[in-house]
Amino acid sequence: MKEKIETIELKNITKKFPGVIANDNVSVTFRGGEVHSLLGENGAGKSTLMSVLYGKYTPDEGEILINGKKTHIKSPKDAIETGIGMVHQHFMLVPSLTVTENIILNYPSKREPFLDLKGAEKKIKEISHDYGLDINPKSPVWQLSVGEQQKVEILKLLYRDATFLILDEPTAVLSPGEVETFFITLRKLLSKGYGVIFISHKLHEVMEISNRITVLRNGKVTGETTPKESTRNSLAAMMVGRNLAEPEEKEQNLEEDIILSVKNLSVENDMGLTSVKNISLQVKKGEILGIAGVSGNGQREFLEALAGIRSIKKGNITLKNIDITGKSPSFIIKSGMSFIPEERMVSGIVKDFSIWENAILKNHDSLSRWYFLNFKIIREFARSLVEKFNIKTPSVDTPIKNLSGGNIQKLILARELSANPSLLIASHPSRGVDIGATEYIHKIILEKRREGMTVILVSEDLDEIRSLSDRIAVMYEGEIMGIVPPSEAIETIGLMMGGERESCK
Repeated sequence: MKEKIETIELKNITKKFPGVIANDNVSVTFRGGEVHSLLGENGAGKSTLMSVLYGKYTPDEGEILINGKKTHIKSPKDAIETGIGMVHQHFMLVPSLTVTENIILNYPSKREPFLDLKGAEKKIKEISHDYGLDINPKSPVWQLSVGEQQKVEILKLLYRDATFLILDEPTAVLSPGEVETFFITLRKLLSKGYGVIFISHKLHEVMEISNRITVLRNGKVTGETTPKESTRNSLAAMMVGRNLAEPEEKEQNLEEDIILSVKNLSVENDMGLTSVKNISLQVKKGEILGIAGVSGNGQREFLEALAGIRSIKKGNITLKNIDITGKSPSFIIKSGMSFIPEERMVSGIVKDFSIWENAILKNHDSLSRWYFLNFKIIREFARSLVEKFNIKTPSVDTPIKNLSGGNIQKLILARELSANPSLLIASHPSRGVDIGATEYIHKIILEKRREGMTVILVSEDLDEIRSLSDRIAVMYEGEIMGIVPPSEAIETIGLMMGGERESCK
């Protein structure tokens, strides 16, 4: 076990990129045995600051002091050897390897030059048990839910004796019950002297778990406070520089036209097991149907079947009276469906493409002339999306991987809505997105609903589901436990997420 880190001091950190000052003379101190939350909109500089601490970036100015001693962290390997580990918002796992193989990857074996898989599995089980992160060490990562993959990332750090953990949006993939279990894990770590830097946009969680809170805006520290000295509104105002608008009241303007009809749908997952079991439902024009449930209960497979990117075992899907069962994604898109996928960095964009290239991924044929791309029109189209959806970027030629998560999500939303779909399937549209961008995304979805667009919204954030949805369907082990109004008590919805069936309303 490495020596516990008592303090980490970042002093006058400045980090510049072409045309952008990501961190501007930032100073902050983190202490062991505390949860220190970093708040700020996407692009505020939080991830850059943590990448400096983790050795991914070298600061242009400033210094890092560990336990009062100036320390040069030139790479993530240096950070791990120092005792600092980071769980990124987008996980760094190899899907084809097992949990154990991912955890020991690039880590010295006690039996060099041979691997010690049995010894590693034993240690992983011990750590899992001690911190409530139980998971099968032999499971291939590609078979795990997003929430389970997060556990693997945390186990990887604990296995390597990190004593200070940087957690980037750690609760974004967890259900309310899992969040409580996760907080129990954090408190166990704190009791043993671990330090935690908690990056989150969920203000109620920050207020519950934090010892101290530092807020960043436009690369600068705008304040440091504690939960006792703050309110959610005061924190939000510090983050965005203004008071947030009151949530809009949803108008009850549902029409009788059925936009989507699903009958007796069954779908298999990647392991060949039935993960969607005989689902039937209908969604009306101008309705937002929320789908709640713990990650890994068939939501992803259900949406992929609707979008035509996963084969259907049995059943029937109709979109605006058009049978789209088993049809190609291209046919379904032309029939009026748009899709925001769960994993935006994997399925939503091409990371090495520019903004304009990503903006036309699904409609380049309409922006072509005689089979050749019309670059003038394409760039004008991309610039119009950037302006309309307030996407922060130096230019439309910027590689999309250089944008913050919130701005990437805005571009995906802009692209999908530019086709004026009858049905938008939105999977976790605000996952990992800051409070200002979330407010904007919710506003756009509600505006489109008023214009008659139908939405299927999948989210593990019950606050989001209840604030946007007209009805909520709860999924458990591939089945619909019931469909209830958003006014239904959270406790009832939580029980349904755990497998208790409710009469459909």
